[in-house]
Amino acid sequence: MAISSFFGSSRAVFFAAILLRAIFLAYGVLQDAYSPMKYTDIDYFVFTDAARFLSRAQSPYSRDTYRYTPLLAWLIYPTTWPGFWFSFGKVLFAAGDIITGWMMFRILRTYQNMSQERALKYASIWLLNPMVATISTRGSSEGLLGVFVTALLWAVLAKRVPLAGFLLGFAVHFKIYPFVYATSIIWWLDTDRTAPSRTNKAAAPPSPLSLLFKFATPQRIALAVYSLITFLGLNAVMYLVYGWPFLEHSYFYHLIRIDHRHNFSPYNTLLYLNSSPKEGTGFTAPSSIELERLAFLPQLLLSAVMIPLAIAKKDLSSTMLAQTFAFVTFNKVCTSQYFLWYMMFLPYYLPESTLLASRSTGITALALWVLGQVFWLQQGFQLEFNGRSTFVPGLWASSILFFLVNVGILGIIIRDVREKAPSTGEIKSPKKKV
Repeated sequence: MAISSFFGSSRAVFFAAILLRAIFLAYGVLQDAYSPMKYTDIDYFVFTDAARFLSRAQSPYSRDTYRYTPLLAWLIYPTTWPGFWFSFGKVLFAAGDIITGWMMFRILRTYQNMSQERALKYASIWLLNPMVATISTRGSSEGLLGVFVTALLWAVLAKRVPLAGFLLGFAVHFKIYPFVYATSIIWWLDTDRTAPSRTNKAAAPPSPLSLLFKFATPQRIALAVYSLITFLGLNAVMYLVYGWPFLEHSYFYHLIRIDHRHNFSPYNTLLYLNSSPKEGTGFTAPSSIELERLAFLPQLLLSAVMIPLAIAKKDLSSTMLAQTFAFVTFNKVCTSQYFLWYMMFLPYYLPESTLLASRSTGITALALWVLGQVFWLQQGFQLEFNGRSTFVPGLWASSILFFLVNVGILGIIIRDVREKAPSTGEIKSPKKKV
C-alpha cells in the first residue's frame, strides 16, 4: 500500500529523484576531500579544464584529451567562477536526469496509454536508478544527452517533424552516435500504415522511380533537411571559431581511438597492444589499427541499417533501444557511461517485454549482465590496483563473456519487437482510472 501511494504521487517520485542526486553530490564532495579514491570522474576535470581555457580566450582543445563539442565547455562555463561553482556541471547533468525522467513520464502517459501510477513506476527505472544518479553526479555529461534524445523521441511521436529534425542534428553534433536513429525515424515516418490492398493483383509492379517518389514523403524530406541544416550549421560555426582541431578531436579522433582503460569491449586487449607498440617484437601497429577500423562495419550495419529496417515500423522507441544496445555492444570502446545510452529507452520497452513477462528470463538476463561486469571489474582491479597482468586470459575472457551476454539480451529485445503489431503512429488518449 505504501509503495502504491508513493507511485501515485508524481511529486513524491520526483522529490525522491532530486533527493537521491543531492545525496550523491554531497557524498561526492566528502569522498573527494577525504578519500584517496576520488568520486569525481576524470572526464569532469577534462570538461572543467576546457571551460577554464575558454575563460582565458583560448580554445577548449588546448586541454589534452578534450574530444567533445565546444558547446559542452561553454555550458559548464560557470565552473570557472570561484567558490562552489566547480560543481555546477554536476548539478546541470543531474538536472538533465530529472528533465529526461519527466519527459519519459509524459511519453508513457500519452503514447503508451499508461495510468499515472504505472507510468511513474516505469519512469523510475531511470529516475530512481542509483547507477544513473551516480554517473551524472560524478560529472558525466550523459544526463544532458538523455534530454536531447528523449526530446527527439517525443518530437517524432508527436509528429513535430521540424523540431525533430533540429533535435536530431543537435544531438549528433553533441555526441556522434545518435545518427543511427535517423534510419529508424525515417522508416517509421510513413503516412501509409494500412495493410496493402489485395485488389489489382495482376497490376504491374511499381517502377523504382515511383517507389522513390512514394518513399520521399514531405515528412521525411523535412526531417532530413532540418537535421542536416542544424548539424552542418553548428559544425560550420564551430569550425570557423576553432578551426581544424574541432573536426580532429570531435569527429576524426573517434575513428582511430585506442582507449583501453575501463573498456568492457572484446577489442580491449587489441587496443592495449596498439597503445604501446614495441620495436623489434614483430608487432605491426598499422595492420592492427586497420583491423580496429573494421570494427565499425558490423556495428553500423547492425545498428544503423538492419535493425531499423527490420523492426522500426513495429515500435519506434523499442527499436531505438535495440539500435543503441547493438551500437554499445559492438563498439570497440564500451564503458559504464555508455550503458545510460540504452537505459533511457528501457521504460518504453519493458512493460510488454519477455524480460518482465517471464520472471526466469528477466532475472537470468539481469544476473548475467551484472555478473559479466563483476568478472571484468575483478580482473581490472587486479590489473590497475595490484599490478597483475590480467589481460590474457582474464580481461579478454571476461570481455568475451560480457559481449555474449549482451548479444543474447539484444536477441530477446529484437524478437519481442518483431512479435508486436505494427505501430499506427497515432496519439492515444490516456485511459481514465476507474
